[in-house]
Amino acid sequence: MIEVQKVKKYFNGVKAVDGVSCTVERGEIFGLIGPNGAGKTTLIRIIMNIIGPDSGKILFEGRKFEERDKERVGYLPEERGLYKKVKVGEMLLYLALLKGMKRETAKTSIKKWLERFELGEWADKRIETLSKGMAQKIQLIAALIHDPELVILDEPFSGLDPVSMDLSREIILELGRRGKTILFSTHNMEEAERICTRILMINNGKVLLYGKLDEIKSRFGKRSVFLEFDGSVDFLKGSPLVENIIFYPRYAEIELKDKTSPDEFLKAIIGRVRIKRFELTTPSLHKIFVEQVKYSNNKGEEWI
Repeated sequence: MIEVQKVKKYFNGVKAVDGVSCTVERGEIFGLIGPNGAGKTTLIRIIMNIIGPDSGKILFEGRKFEERDKERVGYLPEERGLYKKVKVGEMLLYLALLKGMKRETAKTSIKKWLERFELGEWADKRIETLSKGMAQKIQLIAALIHDPELVILDEPFSGLDPVSMDLSREIILELGRRGKTILFSTHNMEEAERICTRILMINNGKVLLYGKLDEIKSRFGKRSVFLEFDGSVDFLKGSPLVENIIFYPRYAEIELKDKTSPDEFLKAIIGRVRIKRFELTTPSLHKIFVEQVKYSNNKGEEWI
């Protein structure tokens, strides 16, 4: 549905996007991931034809993206913008009419989406009375209200509490099951891993990884142990059996050295910590992300 061909963009001589190419297929949930300042928002703005590339091109269904195509797109930008003195329902109606919806159809859609996001009672409240998370959900509704074919979301989970995040994720997955094409950017690897079928990882404007999520994870092997435990695993720091550890409050993701067998590692920790779950698995996207960004920053080059 979208094809990005060798796109470059400079700001004051700095490469914000450096030769990025990818495709977003119809009906898939595609993740554009990377750290803050990686070039994600710039690439999305180029795709949306808000700014133009310095070189390369964007194709929408095999042709140049045109202004009339924007009615088929739902877009949640990184920079949020709602009129604070306007009521929620009026704001959404105004935005729906801009997308070409008929007034009565728009009102029906507004009511449906407000209830779906558990904001039905806020239709007559002013925008300025909303919390940050509520305002984020209103802007997500604005992106979905006209039933777009393509949904582009720039950091859609920003400012959401865990309950609202779960609800928003559920809605994005529902849209995917309905055949909508979804492109969303995030630096939250856990959310990307839960939602995406394919990803493009960028850093400093360059492509680090691109492809199906399961294939990318399998390329990094099964040298990771997911360990859920009670107690402390600080004794593993500096262990000759361990290459790297990512610590979390109640579990750890442990990369074993090449010559370390899982059985050998398990024997080494039995009796020193209460094991609740021990699983040999592919590395998490979070771990891959951290390693790839560090490698890119240190070497100044891609590792694909």
